[in-house]
Amino acid sequence: LLETSPGVAEVTFVEKEPAERHAIVSWEQKNSCILPEDLKNFYLMTDGFQMTWSVKTDDTPMPLGSMVINSISKLCRLGGSSMYTLPNAPTLADLEDDTDEEGNGDKPERPHFDSRSLIFELDPCNGNGKVCLVYKHAKPVVSPDTEIWFLDRALYWHFLTKTFTAYYRLLITHLGLPQWQYAFTSYGVSPQAKQWFNMYKPITINTALLSEEADYFVNKLDPNKVFKSKNKTPVIKKKPPSQPTGSQKSHTSMTSSKTSSLAGNSSKK
Repeated sequence: LLETSPGVAEVTFVEKEPAERHAIVSWEQKNSCILPEDLKNFYLMTDGFQMTWSVKTDDTPMPLGSMVINSISKLCRLGGSSMYTLPNAPTLADLEDDTDEEGNGDKPERPHFDSRSLIFELDPCNGNGKVCLVYKHAKPVVSPDTEIWFLDRALYWHFLTKTFTAYYRLLITHLGLPQWQYAFTSYGVSPQAKQWFNMYKPITINTALLSEEADYFVNKLDPNKVFKSKNKTPVIKKKPPSQPTGSQKSHTSMTSSKTSSLAGNSSKK
């Protein structure tokens, strides 16, 4: 599908060998949790996933789409303490606030950065955030139930899917477009990303909603308004300087004589 799209070039798929079963077992022992069955089967087929594609601008390929799922060795815990950090250095757990609103109704309970949850990075999203595998209940024992969440750059959580299989389908159908995960947030994708969405529509995108909102991001230029001549403000001429009194008297006498002669002519007529 990508190779047949206009302007798309250099579609690259990195083939990877299946992960060793002992590597999966050692990961589970190290992190004291069990991988979801669908994710475990995925790693047994391929140790991660990477696919990129570019677009041609002025005959020069520019990287655009990226689909990544970390390998089992890079499935690292988020917010885990490191032996190299300073003793009093702040951590993600310091961002926890018990006064935050928890999930009510349709909104699921958000993950926690402290020991209440286990969070592992699935996709670094090219620096636009992180897609994470989340074990929300880690006390007293880690629950096998997992969910896929998106952590944006402002460190807010956004729910994506309940299973890895559902997320994998989302990843493929959105073609790895930049910032596609933000389509599942309350503030949506950026105007620049929306332009790419308009050009290479994902299979699952709501095109009607996209076309309605496109007007907000299109630069409309009305030449009639831009080059409309402005109304010039009238220039007020200065009054001539006052004349001497003598000249004023002669002027008034001349005007009075003219008016009297005009009156006489009109009376004769």
